[in-house]
Amino acid sequence: MEPPENEGGTDLTITITVIRGNNPHGKKEDTFLSFLKVEVDGNVLGQSDQKHFSPAEERVDYDFTCSFHCLSDVRVLSDIIQKPVVVTVTEVLPEDKKSKVKTTVLGQAVVDLLPLLQGQSRFSCTVPLNPLTSSTAKLTTLDVCVGVSEPVLSQAELTASNLLKFTVETAYSVPEAWMLQTGPVPCTHIAAVELPLTAQKNQVLMFSEGQLKEGGLREEQRRQKKRPHRALLAPNNHFLPGVFIQEGPVENEDGELTGSEDVEFRDEAELLTNRVSWDTEIHCFLDAGGTTRLRQRITECRLWPVEIMRSLVPLEKLAETSQPGEENPEIPFHGVAFVDMGRLLYPGVQRIRGAYRIHPFSKAELQNKARRGVSVLKEQVKAAAIQARARASSSASSHRGKAGRNVDGGNKGAKEHAKKQLPRNPSRMNEAVGEAHSPTETEPPVNLEGNMYLEARTYIIIEVALEKPLVPKTSPAELARRVKALIPPRPLSPAGPSRAERAVSGFHRQVNNVVSHVSDQYAELFGAAPPPDACSRQQMMVQLMGSLNVSGRYFAFKEQMKPAVVRIVRDKMQRTEPFSDPQELRAFVSKLYVYLVDEMKTALSKVYSDEVDDEDDEAQDESQLTSLQLRRFAREAQLTGDYQQAAHYYQELVVRHPHEAAHKFDWGRLFMQTGDFMKAKECFHDAVSVLQSHQPSLMMCGVLAAMLEKYEEAQTFLQRATSVEPGGVVAWTLLGLIHESQDKPIQAEWAFLEARKLLRANEAKTGTHGEEEEEEDRKGKEKNEKLKDKTEEGEVTKSMDAEQDPGRGNQTSEAPGQPPAPSVTPRAARAKLSSSIYTETVHFLLHNFALQMAERALSQELLCAEGGRSFSYLLHVAQWQLLRADYCSATASLREALSHREQDAEAWALIGHCHYLQGASAEAMESYERSLSRCEQLLDSHLVLLRLGSIYLQQGQFEKARVVYLQACEQSASCLTWLGLGTTCYRLEELSVAEEALSEANRLNNQNPEVWAYLSLLSLRAGRPEKAELCQKYATRFHLQNESLSKEFRDLKEKLRFSHLEPCFAASAEAGIQTVHPNMFPT
Repeated sequence: MEPPENEGGTDLTITITVIRGNNPHGKKEDTFLSFLKVEVDGNVLGQSDQKHFSPAEERVDYDFTCSFHCLSDVRVLSDIIQKPVVVTVTEVLPEDKKSKVKTTVLGQAVVDLLPLLQGQSRFSCTVPLNPLTSSTAKLTTLDVCVGVSEPVLSQAELTASNLLKFTVETAYSVPEAWMLQTGPVPCTHIAAVELPLTAQKNQVLMFSEGQLKEGGLREEQRRQKKRPHRALLAPNNHFLPGVFIQEGPVENEDGELTGSEDVEFRDEAELLTNRVSWDTEIHCFLDAGGTTRLRQRITECRLWPVEIMRSLVPLEKLAETSQPGEENPEIPFHGVAFVDMGRLLYPGVQRIRGAYRIHPFSKAELQNKARRGVSVLKEQVKAAAIQARARASSSASSHRGKAGRNVDGGNKGAKEHAKKQLPRNPSRMNEAVGEAHSPTETEPPVNLEGNMYLEARTYIIIEVALEKPLVPKTSPAELARRVKALIPPRPLSPAGPSRAERAVSGFHRQVNNVVSHVSDQYAELFGAAPPPDACSRQQMMVQLMGSLNVSGRYFAFKEQMKPAVVRIVRDKMQRTEPFSDPQELRAFVSKLYVYLVDEMKTALSKVYSDEVDDEDDEAQDESQLTSLQLRRFAREAQLTGDYQQAAHYYQELVVRHPHEAAHKFDWGRLFMQTGDFMKAKECFHDAVSVLQSHQPSLMMCGVLAAMLEKYEEAQTFLQRATSVEPGGVVAWTLLGLIHESQDKPIQAEWAFLEARKLLRANEAKTGTHGEEEEEEDRKGKEKNEKLKDKTEEGEVTKSMDAEQDPGRGNQTSEAPGQPPAPSVTPRAARAKLSSSIYTETVHFLLHNFALQMAERALSQELLCAEGGRSFSYLLHVAQWQLLRADYCSATASLREALSHREQDAEAWALIGHCHYLQGASAEAMESYERSLSRCEQLLDSHLVLLRLGSIYLQQGQFEKARVVYLQACEQSASCLTWLGLGTTCYRLEELSVAEEALSEANRLNNQNPEVWAYLSLLSLRAGRPEKAELCQKYATRFHLQNESLSKEFRDLKEKLRFSHLEPCFAASAEAGIQTVHPNMFPT
């Protein structure tokens, strides 16, 4: 094998050793002679001696070694892995006296040299010996050993290089004209693609052995791939060992025909239509420069052309029909498929596979889509023509020594013979059509044969695989390390008490237990009365000890104390062995006694000091709120705009649970709402330091880093979030938005694709695909078109009110006039997503008040295929506008959303919030009432109930307000709900119920000034002026803002004061009349 010249290549010697043949079978079963021949790329490397078959061992020991030299040039190495070593075993038949020696080929084996390019300097393998015909035979194998003088690639070259596997499978729905055979020779079907080889050179892959097949049967799903250059190989050696075509669901393919509308066509085409099958895989070696250039070329242009042609003659013969010097030879049935290689730049992706449409070849389209101006097939035809003319000229020069007439006559005869044998160029067979459509100088030529691809809707399935990804994917461990470097984890809590400390605390508990029992015995004997003097105390002690001994408690106390003392001796004093010296024992017992007495005194002091504080602690525990209540009250304060109170609740939660990341995250949400992004960042970072895998905090850290234009940190946080939670649709979408903001379209596309896969998997689990929402959106759009014709707002409102609730139970029924569902096909169609990936992302961002990033996500939702101005989009836009205090725009968006779904409770609740914040109480009340009257339950009706109850109170509708506040107390009781209920009962003169409700509100929050104000009013009316004054002082202390309540308190206080004085004045006046009257009027 003669390699091309390369000055930089190293001379390598590759040695092939055929050790033995196992279980061979010749025509003569007992014994026979055989030899083998080794070839590479048609060049014979050597032939072994004739060896005898050993029937006892059932093998032939060849021990034949041959070798060939090659350069470590990249093109040579790529050629080596495409063309295997061929070993042919031949049997020598017994000699006949009348004839020469006869031989017959037993079989052929192939040895792939790919392991040499994978870092191995020597490898052994056992390859099957396949017969040249398709007849079956017993399994025969050859043991082969392949070695190289030195490693083909160094470790650095091996790490930087790559192996690309390009597979052309089958072209389906080929033109019907292809089935019309015009000659005895089968047609040639060729596919070609050009790929980088090194930093400067390219290589062309030719798939020239396509087989035309009729439709009617599907191709086998798991069929074996074939190797290239198989013209001289046995039929069973055409296949690559252990390499199969791996088909998958259409929705997981990377090609063009993956939509639901294409599935039915593909299913029919792959069953019924004619096709051309290659099923061939070609291996390409890429060095470091070639790998870098491949990555760069894909970045510059992700569409790569794969050209297809069909010819009645082979490529070499087609070259002979082209005119000398022709720059643009015609290619019959010239088509091109554009393979999107961009997905190979996705991190960690090593394989793409899909179906690609075949278009008529056009130089302009090739330039526009693939940015290439040269056809690979045309270049190959011109190169073949040059080689054919070179061979012809060399053949003619070899005959110049002969007579001139013989040379000329022979040449003339050869030309005439060639003209007779070679068919005409298929592209010129129809001259009438060519003349009728001959292009002008300014008009590009029309590819009439290529247009057949469009008419037949031909497509081809192609697979591209890499040994190593072009862009490595960062491992979760590396991402965790990066996050740890950005946010160091908080140190672990100190370890628990030691064994010695546990022993001492156990002794203290036993002392406490004994004291409790002795106290009980004392109470049984003497009661609670203290002793009068010291003498009586001594007598009482003697009586108590006697009682303890008689009852057996004293003995029980000693037994209870023994384990505690043993643990102190073992764990505290570290004494585990018995004493041999009595003096040492007495010293240790004395030391132990002193220590136990000291610890007993310490325990007794703790017992009596704890008893003093027990009652206070119990009362404090009863009044202390639970963590669940604190969290609920904090969110309520956040919704009502009382940010200071919300911060107080969150701070208390964090103090109680310093290692709970969720509380720190909620505190960060509060700072996001108030616009203090730096404090929010501190909270989110603190949450991650507590729990490095807390996904919401990681995502918000990424969002804030992107807002501060720290994109590397943002990518690190979001990539870590995607690795922590495999089902994180939001994390993948946010990562895609970050990549998009940095003008990285391929990385953004990768992140969005991963998010869609997860969303589709989640919806497949739940079994909902948005059929109800699609139907409602369709009806809403139709109604919206009708509403556009109405100009008066009254007519619009009247029309909206006249609509009836369609009901949830009828949403899945088939609409009148709707086409029936399509029949089930063998390949299921991809279900349409009920929502886009941006829907969940916008919800997360709005929930956490990241309005800047939410605006990006909303714009993407509007542009995506699953999005548009749908109901969910309009609802999110309204929420975004509401958070920005743009109430007019939010109201308009909600009106448009209600045209899609008029009966949606969430939309009516939001429009009620818009009216409430604008001060339109009547409109807000109407919207809230419509929201609560809907069949579907609100996700969070707490704020709606609070605001509706306050409106009823303002308008004096106390009965309605009481009903609303009672519902709020039942669903989620809080200080504000009890305050509202107490206020309504106070206005309804139900003072006892009002006092109970306000007392409960004061228990939940003793710093609410309005609660104290109403309690002061109730105390005044109940005749408790001192308590009323105290409550009023607390109301003033906590900054009561409601001036009307203060005025009402003063007026009621004055009224009650004068009402107390009226009986006194009346009694005084009556007494004065009785005493003065006789004196005034003498007798």
